Amino acid sequence: MRAIIYDSPGHFSLKQIEKPKPGPDDVIIKVKACGFCKTDLHIHHGRFISQFPLIPGHEFTGFIDEIGSEVEDFQVGDKVVADNTILCGHCYYCRKDQPLYCENFYSLGVTGPGGYAEFVKVKAEKTFKTKLDFLEAIFVEPTACAVHGMERINVKPGDDVVQFGAGPTGIILAQLIKHGGAGNLVVCDPNEFKLEKLKNCADQLIKVDRTNYEGHKKVLLADFPRGFDIVVEASGIPKMFEECHLFAKYGAKIIAYGVYPEDINITVNPYEIFRKELKFIGSFAQTHKFEAAIKMLEHGQVNVKDLVTHKFPLEQYQEALNVVQNTRDKIKVAIIFD
Repeated sequence: MRAIIYDSPGHFSLKQIEKPKPGPDDVIIKVKACGFCKTDLHIHHGRFISQFPLIPGHEFTGFIDEIGSEVEDFQVGDKVVADNTILCGHCYYCRKDQPLYCENFYSLGVTGPGGYAEFVKVKAEKTFKTKLDFLEAIFVEPTACAVHGMERINVKPGDDVVQFGAGPTGIILAQLIKHGGAGNLVVCDPNEFKLEKLKNCADQLIKVDRTNYEGHKKVLLADFPRGFDIVVEASGIPKMFEECHLFAKYGAKIIAYGVYPEDINITVNPYEIFRKELKFIGSFAQTHKFEAAIKMLEHGQVNVKDLVTHKFPLEQYQEALNVVQNTRDKIKVAIIFD
C-alpha cells in the first residue's frame, strides 16, 4: 500500500509498504479521506507527543476492508470512523478511571501508524459505523475533542462566553457552546472568512488585528465591561492566552483549548488570579467521545458541510502541507483517496 512516512521531523516521503494484517480483534479500514489538523503541523515540526518513524493522520474515515476472526459487529463494506486513542488500561491513571491521562497513551497518526495511508489497522472496539459523508466524517475526531472540551468548560445556562480562535475545531466548539446554553457567545479571529462560518451561531463576531490588540479589547470591554463567565482560548497563540484574564469576570473560567508551542512561557499576574478567583482549565484531546460526536454531527447540532476548503490526493501531500502552512483563507484541508 502507499503511505506518507516521516523518518524524522520535516522529512517524509510517499512509500510503498506492506498492507497491515488484522489480528483477531482488529479491522482493516480502507481510507477514503483524512483531515489535516493543526496538530499534524506540530508533528511535522517534531513537536507535540509525536514519535518517529511515523505515518501521520488521525482524522480518518473509510470502509471496512477486512475483519479479524473474533470481530462480530462489523462487516466488510461498512462505512466507519475510528477513535485513534489507544489506552493501556493498567497504568496509575487508567486504574483511577482517568484514561485521558494514560501514562502509555498511544495515538494512531501521532505515535502510531495513521490515516495518510491507503489502509489502517484499528481495534474493532475503537471503530464506529456512521451515515456521514466522508468529508463530514473526518470531523468526528475534532468534534469528539470538542465534546470533551464541553465537559471541561461546563457551560451554565446564560453564561457570557468569549472564544478566541475560529479554526476548524474552534468552529465546532463554538457551535457546541451555543447549543450548550451560552447566553452570549462572542467569537474573535483575525480571519473574516473563518468568522463568516459562525454568523448563524455566534451573537457577535469580532475581527482581531494581531498587530494591534487594542481594537478587539476596546470592543469587548465596551460591550461586556464586567467581562465574561468563560474565556476560551482556541487559537493556540500564547499572546492571546496571556491576555485572557483581561476579559474574565470575577470567578470566571479561562480555557486553554488551542495547541501551543511546548517551549513557550507566558506571564500571568498571580494577584489577578487570587483577587478574581479565576479558574484556569486545560482541555486535551479526548477519549470515549466518538459516539457522542457522531450523534452531534448526524443530528445537525454541529454543521461541518462547508468546512472542507481544499482537497488533495495522497501524492500531493506536500501541496496540502503548503496550504495548511501558508494559505490564509482555508479551514479544513483533506487528503482524499480513490
